[in-house]
Amino acid sequence: MKTLAGISWLSALSTFASLQNSLGVNAQNNTPSAWPLHDNGLNDVVQWDHYSFKVNGKRLFVFSGEIHYWRIPVYEVWEDLLEKIKAAGFTAFAFYGNWGYHSANNTTVDFESGAHDFTKLFEIAERVGLYVITRPGPYVNAEANAGGFPLWLTTGAYGELRNDDPRYLQALDPYFSKFSELTSKHLVSNGGTVLVYQIENEYGEQWENIDKKIPSDVAGRYMQALEDSARANGIDVPLIHNDPNMNRKSWSRDFAPGAVGNVDVAGLDSYPSCWSCNLDECTGTNGEYVAYQVIDYYDHFVETSPTQPSFFPEFQGGSYNPWGGPEGGCPGDIGADFANLFYRNLISQRVTAVSLYMMFGGTNWGAIAAPVTATSYDYSSPISENRRIDNKYYETKNLAMFTRVAEDLTVTNRLGNSSSYTTNSAVEASELRNPLTNAAFYVTIHSESSSGTKESFKLRVSTSVGNLTIPQHTGSIVLNGHQSKILVTDFALGNHTLTYSTAEVLTYALIDAKPVVVLSTGVGESVEFHIKGATTGANAVGTGANATFHAEAHGVTTNIQQVSGMSVYQFDNGVNVVVADKPTAYLFWAPNLSNDPFAPVDQSVLVQGPYLVRSVALEADILSLKGDIMNSTTVEVFACKSAQTLSWNGKELQTSRTPYGSLKATVAAFNSTIQLPSLENWKVNDGLPEKLPEYNDSSAAWVTADHLTTPNPTKPDTLPVLYVDEYGFHNSFHLFRGYFDGSATGVKLSVQGGLAFGWTAWLNGDLVGSWLGNTTLGVGNITLSFANATVHENSTNVLLVAQDNTGHDLRAGATDPRGILGATLKGVNFTSWKICGEAGGEHTQLDLTRGPLAEGGLTAERRGWHLPGFNDSAWNSSSPSTGFEGADIKFYRTTIPLLIPEGVDASFAFVLNASGSKAIRVQLFVNGYQYARFNPYVGNEIKFPVPPGILNYAGDNVIGLSVWAQSEEGARVDVELVTEYAIESSWSSRFDSEYLRPGWTEERLAYA
Repeated sequence: MKTLAGISWLSALSTFASLQNSLGVNAQNNTPSAWPLHDNGLNDVVQWDHYSFKVNGKRLFVFSGEIHYWRIPVYEVWEDLLEKIKAAGFTAFAFYGNWGYHSANNTTVDFESGAHDFTKLFEIAERVGLYVITRPGPYVNAEANAGGFPLWLTTGAYGELRNDDPRYLQALDPYFSKFSELTSKHLVSNGGTVLVYQIENEYGEQWENIDKKIPSDVAGRYMQALEDSARANGIDVPLIHNDPNMNRKSWSRDFAPGAVGNVDVAGLDSYPSCWSCNLDECTGTNGEYVAYQVIDYYDHFVETSPTQPSFFPEFQGGSYNPWGGPEGGCPGDIGADFANLFYRNLISQRVTAVSLYMMFGGTNWGAIAAPVTATSYDYSSPISENRRIDNKYYETKNLAMFTRVAEDLTVTNRLGNSSSYTTNSAVEASELRNPLTNAAFYVTIHSESSSGTKESFKLRVSTSVGNLTIPQHTGSIVLNGHQSKILVTDFALGNHTLTYSTAEVLTYALIDAKPVVVLSTGVGESVEFHIKGATTGANAVGTGANATFHAEAHGVTTNIQQVSGMSVYQFDNGVNVVVADKPTAYLFWAPNLSNDPFAPVDQSVLVQGPYLVRSVALEADILSLKGDIMNSTTVEVFACKSAQTLSWNGKELQTSRTPYGSLKATVAAFNSTIQLPSLENWKVNDGLPEKLPEYNDSSAAWVTADHLTTPNPTKPDTLPVLYVDEYGFHNSFHLFRGYFDGSATGVKLSVQGGLAFGWTAWLNGDLVGSWLGNTTLGVGNITLSFANATVHENSTNVLLVAQDNTGHDLRAGATDPRGILGATLKGVNFTSWKICGEAGGEHTQLDLTRGPLAEGGLTAERRGWHLPGFNDSAWNSSSPSTGFEGADIKFYRTTIPLLIPEGVDASFAFVLNASGSKAIRVQLFVNGYQYARFNPYVGNEIKFPVPPGILNYAGDNVIGLSVWAQSEEGARVDVELVTEYAIESSWSSRFDSEYLRPGWTEERLAYA
C-alpha cells in the first residue's frame, strides 16, 4: 500500500518510534500524551506539540494570511482587510515589518508619522478577533527594495549583512528593539493577540555542512543575538523561523538539540506552483515545474521537527508578477482550483498551521518595489490589489471556515495514503484520525495530482457504526477537474455526530444549543450523509429537492440525488443539515457574536446571500448584520430564536421566519452611480532643466562626487566613486552631471540600477543615447558617440546621465551599488562630477508622512510639483496624450474632484497607455504618492489601483505624471481613471484621510 509519500506505513511507524525513543516518548501510545507539550519556559499561554499549537489550553488550527501594512499605508484600509480575513474563517493573519520604511537614516526610527504606526494592526486584530503572526525582519525579502533593509545600510559601511558583525548589529538595534518593545504590549501573554514572533526570514544558514551537522558559528551567533534582543524587549511568546526550503533544515530544536540560535518552533516556506507569473523562472528546489503537482512535506516534518506542529509560516497564496510578466498577473494559474487542491493537500499531510503568502498583496508605491517586480504586488492573492474578493477568496474561505470548526483536526495521526481507499484507482485518499475521539478526515485527490479529469468513486471508511463504502445507496463522490475533497467521519456537532458525509463540511453552529451543519458539494452532484442518534429525518418545508431517508446503523442516512441551490433537512434529535451547492456555499458566512479568534460555535450565526458579511451583533431582538452587497440580495440567517428582526448596515429589514426557523429578508439593490471626473485639463512644465549646459547645479540638491574609495564590496571601474548611496541618495530617480574640457568623441558608460532599470545621456543638451531596459539585466553598458552632439572644444562640456533606479537587489545583492560603475571619455578625462537625488538626501526628511521611500530625485519631486498645494498657475496647458517630441522629461499636473457617497466601498484605478513610442518611462503621482511606474518597453502592466485615503474620496486630488522619452520620437501617454467596483458596505471608503496628504512647503525651493 502506498503511504506517506512513497514509504510504507510500517517504515513510517519505525521512523516515528525511533524519533520518539530518542526524545523519551512512549512509542506504544501515539496520542497527545505520547508527545511532549512544550512551552518557551517563560509562560504557558502558547504551547505546542507534535500535533498543533495551544492557546490558553485550547488547541488551535492556525489558518493565516499575509498582508504588508507598508504597501497599503492607510490605517482605515487595514481594517477593511482584516475584516475580510476574519470573515473568511481565518484564525490569524501575518505581516512583515520593513526596516527601510521606518528608518530614513542611521539615527532615525519612525513608528509614528503618517501610517507608520504598525501597532494599529494589533488594535484592529484585537477588535476583529484574529491572532497575529508578527515578522519584524530585519530582513524580509518580500520582493521589496533591498529586501526591507534601509538603503543607507547598503553602502558596505556596515560590513556583511545578516551576520554578527558588530557594525550591522549596532545599526539594527534601534529598529529591532523598538519593534519588539511596541509588539510586546500586544502579546497573547499580555491580553493581546500576537501569537508568535518570527526571527529573521528564510535564513537557512545554520550549517556549514548539513550532512555532518557542522554549524555556522556566525549564523548561530546572529540568530541568538536577535532572539536575545527580542526577549530583552518583552517578547515572551514562542519564537519561530521559516526555512526557505526543505534542503536547509535550520533552527529546529528537534533536528539539532542544543544548537546556538534554535527557535522554539521551526517552520517551512513552500511555493509548489511557480512563484512567478513568468513560467520561465520556474526552476529550483522543487525541480521541474508541473502544474498542479503537489509536493511531499510529511517526511520533512518527521525528520526536522517531529515534536512540533507541521507549520508553514509561508505557503503559496499566489505568484508575483515580474518585469515583463503578463498584464494583470497570472490568476488563471493559481486561482480557485489551486486553492482547493493545494491547501487541502496540506491538511492531508497533517499541517495544522499555515499562513498564505500573500492574502492581500497590495501595490508597490514609491521606492517600495524591488527589481524583481513591476509596480503591482497583486500576487494573484485571494483579496486582489483593488481589495475585491472573488472565487479564489471564496474557495479559500470555504476551507478556512471548515478548519475553524473542525476541532478534531488539531490532533490527528496519518494512517495511510492510497488509492485502496477508493473504488477508482485514479483517486487516492489520505486518512487522518484523531486518536482521542476516533474522528477521521479522508482527504481525496487524483492519484496523479496534476490530472484534471472528472472522476467518480466510492470511499471506504471506518466509522463508529462500522466499516462502510460510501455512498451506501445511490450516487457517487466526484472530483471534477483540479479538485480535492475532505470527507469526514464521526465529526462532532456539539453533543451530536455526523457519522459521515460524501459532501464536505463547510461549517456548523450551535443555534439555541442545537447544531446546524452546512454541507457543500458541486452543482448537480449527489450527497449522502448519516446523522447518528436520529430515528427520522425530513425535508424542511419550503426548501429544495426531495431526499430519501434510511433508518439504519444507529441513525438516519440521507441520500440526495442531485444538489442544486440550498436545501434544509431536519432530524428528530435536533440536528439541522443545510446542503448547498458550491456557488451557494461561496456566499455562506459564519460571523461570530464574540471577538474570540476561536469563534466559538455557540456564538456563531450562519448567513447566506451577501457578497461579504463582516460582523454580527444581537441588540435586544434585532440581529444586526454588517457587510457588503453588489445587487439586491436575499439574506437568510440561522440564529437564536430571540432574534426576531434583521438589520443590514444599520437599516432594519422586513423580516420573515421560515418554517424551519431561519430568518429571511431582502436587501435592496445598490443603485448609486459614481460619476468620475475627466482627465483633460492638464498643466505641463519642463521636468529636466538639468540637461541644459547653463543649468546651475549649485543648489542644495546637488553634492560633489569626489570619493576616491568606497566601503562597498564592489569597487568602481573608474574614479571618482559615482554610487548614489555613497552620497546619501537612494531612491528611484538620480542625476549625474560630469564635466570635461576640450574635445571628446564619445563616452563608455556602465550604469547599474536593477532589473528593468533605464538611463539616458545628454551632452550639452543633445541626446547621445539611452539604455531602454532589460528584464534580466541590472547593468546597462553602452559606448556612446558624440558625433551628433555639440562638443565645445575650447570650453567646458556637461554630460548629464539620468538614471531610473528600480531598487536594490535582494539577499546578499542588497549591497550591489546603484549608479555609475564606470565612465570613460574618448579623448579627454572628466574633471568633476555632481550627483543629485531625493531632496535633502537621507538626512533631511521633508516628508515624514510618506516616509523615506516615497520620492526620488526627479526635478518635480525635489521641488514638490507632485504635492497638493503647489501653485502651477504659471505653467502652460497641455495634455500627456498630446505629448511632446524629442528625448526629454515633462511633468504634467491636474486636479480632479471625487465625491463618493457615504456607506460605499469603491475602488478606482488609473489606466496608462503609450499611444506613441514605447521607449518611455512614466511615473504616476496621486496626492504626492508615486503609484505607478509605467515602462511599456520592459513591462506589460497598464492598470494601477490607488487605495482610498491616498485618493481623497471627498474632495480634490492632485494627479502628477512624469513622462520621460528615451528617444527623439518623444512620448504620448493616454491616462484614464476607471471604476474597479462600487458596492454598498458597512466599511465606507470615504473617511477623513487628510493626515495622509500633507502639502507643499517652501523648503522645496532650496532643491531646484
